Amino acid sequence: MSSFPRRRLITVLAFAGSSGLSHAAGFALIEQNASGLGNAYAGQAASAQDASTVFFNPAGMSLLQDTQGVVAGHLIQPSARFSGTFSTPVGGGQGGDAGGVAFVPSLYLVHPLTPDVHLGLGINMPFGLKTDYDAGWVGRYQALKSELKTINVNPSVAWKISDQLSLGAGLDFQRIDATLSNAISPLVPGSLMTVKGDDWGWGYNMGLLWATRDTRVGLAYRSEVAYTLKGQLTANAVLPSGDVAADVTMPASASLSVVHAVSPSVDLLADVTWTGWSAFDRLAVAYTTLPVPLPATRENWKDSWRYSLGATWHADPAWSWRAGIAYDESPVPDAYRTARIPDENRTWLAVGGQYRVDAKNAIDFGYAHLFVKEASIDSTNAAGTLTGRYDDYVNILSVQFTHGF
Repeated sequence: MSSFPRRRLITVLAFAGSSGLSHAAGFALIEQNASGLGNAYAGQAASAQDASTVFFNPAGMSLLQDTQGVVAGHLIQPSARFSGTFSTPVGGGQGGDAGGVAFVPSLYLVHPLTPDVHLGLGINMPFGLKTDYDAGWVGRYQALKSELKTINVNPSVAWKISDQLSLGAGLDFQRIDATLSNAISPLVPGSLMTVKGDDWGWGYNMGLLWATRDTRVGLAYRSEVAYTLKGQLTANAVLPSGDVAADVTMPASASLSVVHAVSPSVDLLADVTWTGWSAFDRLAVAYTTLPVPLPATRENWKDSWRYSLGATWHADPAWSWRAGIAYDESPVPDAYRTARIPDENRTWLAVGGQYRVDAKNAIDFGYAHLFVKEASIDSTNAAGTLTGRYDDYVNILSVQFTHGF
């Protein structure tokens, strides 16, 4: 223990906890249906094209005439390849591809209680992250595995006030699970720590929809969801194992969307979305069973904006085709980027379509490629400094089945 002072141990633990939990929590998943992916999710707070509007704007449920269910699945393949060095001469490779393939499901159901009142339910995953490096990579003292999963249960209601105006609101009950690991000290070969934690939280969402014959305008808001993750820190050397806790807040977001029918066969869609990441400015990680104080870590994330444009061509009664483009800002400032989530701004290019099997059944599909700006990293903890760059991209493939009852 004398070769690696306790003060430095505390710094390592605080950094590991903050970089893992904070950046995992900072990865929002907009992939909540396949019907919007082909438009790069432009206009989703106004499109109200199926029951997935429960997530994007609950007021849109008022436009659905019958009971409807939606089941969607999304294959998300992020790639993150590091090239660079670590200031301490620990040896090791570049970590391989820290990305992988993740499957994200979503489920929605809408039922008209009366002609003017609709009830809905959504089950989805609004936040998620997984990065996993080779065990002996050069940056192992900052990150090995980082995985975060959320499950959101979202009951909602919509009220059609008039032929033009509808309002909607819902509650969000969310569970979060996180797993983080990294090597501890270059002075103790083979030292490893793993942190696991979970919690339940709740929030709300609401929206309004203004619809005319050719144009729909939607405004939607999702609240923050606060968690206190509780779990275990397990270490095989250097650090004591014990119960730990960390406060994490998922950000609020607001979207303004427009859908306009320029002709009976062509729709244009646009969207601007704000996400309030500046609420996440610090993280305090603490042992709950050991009298060891841990310093809070400042994150200094910033609010981010997403802009998207799309078009849909209704080729015939059975087939529709979609295309879209989006620019998605990262909330992570350059000075606070870490190996847990080496995020940067990205540009979306998306295509997709819909095949209407009959009056009650439809299949939607979409594909998007995200071009991610090269991400520089100069990240320091008690073990050393990781310096270099990341070459990133993301592929998304989604399929959806819609059934009317």
